Amino acid sequence: MKHIKHLFFDLDHTLWDFEKNSELTFKRIFEEQHISIHFKDFIKVYSPINIRYWKLYRENEITKENLRYKRLKDTFDILNFSITDGLIHEISEAYIQYLPYFNHLFLGAEDILSYLKDKYSLHIITNGFEEVQKIKMDTSKISKYFDVIVTSESVGVKKPNPKVFEFALAQAKATPKESLMIGDSYEADILGALNVGMEAIHFAEIDSDTNGVLRIKNLEELKQYL
Repeated sequence: MKHIKHLFFDLDHTLWDFEKNSELTFKRIFEEQHISIHFKDFIKVYSPINIRYWKLYRENEITKENLRYKRLKDTFDILNFSITDGLIHEISEAYIQYLPYFNHLFLGAEDILSYLKDKYSLHIITNGFEEVQKIKMDTSKISKYFDVIVTSESVGVKKPNPKVFEFALAQAKATPKESLMIGDSYEADILGALNVGMEAIHFAEIDSDTNGVLRIKNLEELKQYL
């Protein structure tokens, strides 16, 4: 990969430990609101629902507001927990407010960024909400490693739309042939990057079919290739 000069990372589920930070956020909210559901039981139901709604959001089938409400509403309904719409909206707002201030990263994230920073220009392409992604990076102290940070909201479309990648490449003054994307979503990150001529590495902790695309199970493995 000697021709690679620019590395583009996804943020959530790739560097920033979304699941762990999300659990801690809900734990805090449930304690504050005196909600009598064990947050781990809630998370078990919520996580797959959240993934499904994010897919719909990525495909422009629901709005950001509907995503925030419906993922909670569906979870409480499945758990047969009686709750008002007003409280669901309060939880939704508190979640967005608190989430970016939890700062757990994946194991080895800062070490690998420090290692790569001296060899490549590092950038972020994320579908996460504009208002929280910068805070996440500042709180977890990784902003210093990145030259360009692009959110889908700033572009107006979401990964895997090629416009997001083309915008990020232009901002970084990089060409596709000298650029590589690293992310957890095969559809959004890997296919999105490949479709504009970039190379890609799929970060997946469990075995999955990547159709010949290089896959790593932990960030430390990047040292074998970069």
